[in-house]
Amino acid sequence: MTSYQQLSILAVGFALFAFLSKPIQSESVNLSYKGFNKKDVMKDLRTIDSIFSPPPVHFVGDGFRVHSLITPRGPIRSTRMNPFIMLDYNAPHFFSPALTPRGVDVHPHRGFETVTIAYQGEIAHQDNKGGGGVIGPGDVQWMTAASGVLHEEFHSESYSKEGGIFQMVQLWVNLPAKYKMSQPKYQPILKDSLVEVSVGSNSSVELVAGSYGDAHGPAETFSPLHISNVQLSREDIVPFSFPSEWNIGLLVLEGGLVVNEDQEVAKDHFAVLAHDAASFELRALEGDTKVLLLAGEPIKEPIVSYGPFVMNTEEEIRQAITDFQQGVFGDWPQD
Repeated sequence: MTSYQQLSILAVGFALFAFLSKPIQSESVNLSYKGFNKKDVMKDLRTIDSIFSPPPVHFVGDGFRVHSLITPRGPIRSTRMNPFIMLDYNAPHFFSPALTPRGVDVHPHRGFETVTIAYQGEIAHQDNKGGGGVIGPGDVQWMTAASGVLHEEFHSESYSKEGGIFQMVQLWVNLPAKYKMSQPKYQPILKDSLVEVSVGSNSSVELVAGSYGDAHGPAETFSPLHISNVQLSREDIVPFSFPSEWNIGLLVLEGGLVVNEDQEVAKDHFAVLAHDAASFELRALEGDTKVLLLAGEPIKEPIVSYGPFVMNTEEEIRQAITDFQQGVFGDWPQD
């Protein structure tokens, strides 16, 4: 790798440090349900703790126009939704055709996994450990950064030439301490490999990770969790049950959601469920509704984050920065 390339990677890396380490100023609204007498409202069902409206958008690189919902400093703190420690949502947005693909240039990660779900448009990924590819609507890229990778993410060349609506979610999934320095890996999970479970007359649960009934999603995980796309019709009630201590979040991608009997969640809003029961029910408010469901067992370990590094101690963060500066993460592949 040339000196120019090394400087370029360093510049991108520290630009990310500066951006991601700033306190996030959000105008999102936290609509708390804590004031209700939950025993009177819903005796045996897990209730909504809070609903968050989408915070102001910002760009990551020049290709991802996102609402940052889960972050270390809010609006939904990483510690509240652990093992889901970051969620960026690119709500549907039209990108005009471009000769040069938009995106994020080479940058590092250590200590967690990135999960990118494409709903509209195409995303091209490449990392310096051999992972990479293009995902389109319904596909997922699951990158385990673990001990450290360099990677880049752009709109695909074909999508860039045509332009169009772009919609995606990127999650950061925490790793238990014993796996943070394991070998990186990459899971390309195409839509055809997702496991779809039909529910009721016209609803379904599309599994990326975890289980629903006897069905299991294709993703391999390092801690117990569930990620699914839930398609809902108004005539169906779709039940779920997870251990009451698990953290659960619902992002409404399309339509309007009803949780249990009467708790409504609007499009682009994120509901965090309480820890007061195991089971809950979902249905569409009207028409078709699509929801990203996240559920996971909390990793009960300290979280120390700095930009694209998420570890357990400040010393481990300092070591990550030193390793990155000294090239321990490896070289970027030559063209």
